[in-house]
Amino acid sequence: MRVASSTLQNTPSRFVKAARALCGIGLPILAGLIAGSAAEAQTFASLPTASSAIVAGADARPIAAWTEFCQSYAAECAVSPAEAAVITLSPAVWNTIVSVNRKVNKSLRAITDLDHWGSADRWDLAEDGAGDCEDFQLVKRRMLAEAGLSRRAMRMTVVIDEKGEGHAVLTLITDRGDIILDNKTSSVLPWRQTGYTFIKRESQAGIGWVSLGRAASPVTTANR
Repeated sequence: MRVASSTLQNTPSRFVKAARALCGIGLPILAGLIAGSAAEAQTFASLPTASSAIVAGADARPIAAWTEFCQSYAAECAVSPAEAAVITLSPAVWNTIVSVNRKVNKSLRAITDLDHWGSADRWDLAEDGAGDCEDFQLVKRRMLAEAGLSRRAMRMTVVIDEKGEGHAVLTLITDRGDIILDNKTSSVLPWRQTGYTFIKRESQAGIGWVSLGRAASPVTTANR
């Protein structure tokens, strides 16, 4: 995972090196842990009164590992038009989101798919307590859905991170704008404050993906 662009498909040595790297773990996660107290202090009042939403575009090609994941966990990829398309944020809902994001980030052990499964990219629900970036986000979504939040309003999203590499985050589409849950930090941020380039995310209209920008899509998401 963690491949910067499709040009790496034909460069095996660089691909393996990238696949062994830490999808945002290391210094970014260390910084996130050091800043844990600040994240815990996040309040509902700290959110902007209103923020912008990411504009979804045309259909996009799904990440291959997501397609495989959906074959094993169909309910995790299903989209129900009966569910709300937007989460209404209240102090209680906000506290649940912040708590789940922090809890999962602290409880799961970060490991690359290559080290974990011997595969460059595999999406999973971290049943053994370990996973990489997309696994963190999938666990968060399941927990938030169990807490009553609309799954349709929580979309897995592919971005290019600060290192120019593929990364997976969870976008929550809310009445106060799109906010991002990330394993690199326990702070829940409006999407514009992440510094990421947003590429594509799961569609709200059906099983599939939609584009979010013009940047080249990574071959995979990220590693850990």
